[in-house]
Amino acid sequence: MTEKKPPLTIRLCQPRGFCAGVDRAIQIVVLALKKYGAPVYVRHEIVHNRYVVEGLQSLGAVFIEELSEIPPEHRRSPVVFSAHGVPKSVPADAEARNLFYLDATCPLVSKVHKQAMRHQRLGRHVLLIGHAGHPEVIGTMGQLPEGAVTLIETEADAARFVPADPAALGFVTQTTLSVEDTAGIIRALEQRFPELHAPAAESICYATTNRQEAVKETAAGADLFLVVGAPNSSNSRRLVEVAERAGAAMSLLVQRASEIPWDEIGEISTLGLSAGASAPEIIVDEIIDAFRQRFDVTIDLAITATETEDFPVMRVLRDVELTAADMAFVNGAA
Repeated sequence: MTEKKPPLTIRLCQPRGFCAGVDRAIQIVVLALKKYGAPVYVRHEIVHNRYVVEGLQSLGAVFIEELSEIPPEHRRSPVVFSAHGVPKSVPADAEARNLFYLDATCPLVSKVHKQAMRHQRLGRHVLLIGHAGHPEVIGTMGQLPEGAVTLIETEADAARFVPADPAALGFVTQTTLSVEDTAGIIRALEQRFPELHAPAAESICYATTNRQEAVKETAAGADLFLVVGAPNSSNSRRLVEVAERAGAAMSLLVQRASEIPWDEIGEISTLGLSAGASAPEIIVDEIIDAFRQRFDVTIDLAITATETEDFPVMRVLRDVELTAADMAFVNGAA
């Protein structure tokens, strides 16, 4: 006689997983491989997800940290810049080396770059709210001359900052921050500098905001909340924090089903489940299947927003057909 499985309700967040910028960046690498053949070089992880990186490697992508790693005989092979954006020095270096590059920077990150440059053009010192060392922060700071940007990571940084001219300040933010934490830092800056100029448009991207809102709605009362994502994914780590604040008894970041600590989670009846903007849907499916093996699962789809954003790839790749089979390694079978 088959042992009866305990019941489990999975509150599945929607929206979750890939945002339009991540989807576009992965498509650019896939289409470049179809059009030009392997190797296609990618500077830095195209998105912060090991599964995605390994999937693209299996198709012929070669990941590098610096353009100097491209051998002379492959100088005509495409090199793709990651979705996080790059300093201006990187395309300049590519041009100096006579490389063919495709810039997969998320359009919303590019918008932050433009907002920062606008502040500077209007004579303002730029405050960038973000995390030191994150590729997006490095890319944004690298749009402006050295000394034109000050990084503000915390409210304590906001309290310590001493500007040359308090009346000539403008701020932008990393796109993947905690909405609540960022609001606190901005409040602290505005209290000290009443003439602080905000960007012309919200810097934290729609996908970050939507995924955090979905987690807030579903975390209360959850015995366990799992976020699918990589440890170096800023937006994924923020989702874990949001779940804890919103009332989940336990919140964990996992990259694959194999990382679920079954011995630690104990008896649970309600599971919250979301995925960071760089986490593929195929892993969400894998995790649900892992719970189905142990529980009698009911899926409660928690829809808090409908996303219709679609960022087209650059013109040079639009003549190549992208099929569901091309993207099945991240999206699963259609």
